[in-house]
Amino acid sequence: MTFSIWLSLLMICMLGAMSPGPSLAVVAKHSLSGGRLHGVVTSWAHAFGVGVYALLTLLGLAVVLKQSPTLFTAITYAGAAYLAYLGVNALRSKGGVAAKLSAGTPVRLGIAARDGLMISILNPKLALFFLALFSQFVAVGTELSSRAIIVATPLLVDGLWYTLIALVLSNPKVLDKLRMKAQLIDRLSGVVLILLALRVVIQA
Repeated sequence: MTFSIWLSLLMICMLGAMSPGPSLAVVAKHSLSGGRLHGVVTSWAHAFGVGVYALLTLLGLAVVLKQSPTLFTAITYAGAAYLAYLGVNALRSKGGVAAKLSAGTPVRLGIAARDGLMISILNPKLALFFLALFSQFVAVGTELSSRAIIVATPLLVDGLWYTLIALVLSNPKVLDKLRMKAQLIDRLSGVVLILLALRVVIQA
């Protein structure tokens, strides 16, 4: 794989990672409620899921997903249900982010990792994204080293981008300003997640 081809792959992966959506909402939620470490854990769990889809595309399994509308629809609805579940929990939150922090009740890192992973794994559009734009790079990279680069690039780009988001949101100066409106943030997060779930169902 030449450097210019890799740059093209890098640009596509960056555009995909920076597109706002449910992933951003989940990383923001854990960065605000649990702090920097929770945001970073969520980011890299999400990146792992992205890497799984990249590997599936590389192995040609994403083609099976595209050719099986029933399976694709099932995963789509499962993803929408999980988004709705996160949204309802946010709406039912008592006391908001500030209360959790002041009460010393941290969210378990395992929950942060689970949410980050599930948001990517239950998003079949990632498979179609890689199938449509990413598979063209598979043809030019047949050796093992090129295939490793093809899988590692989207994983690292995604992880680093959301780590940056987590670092910004967990900055003490930023966090202090957001604490006063913690309950509002929880409510807005819940509404956004539920709306995203509805959009997924409508577009399915």
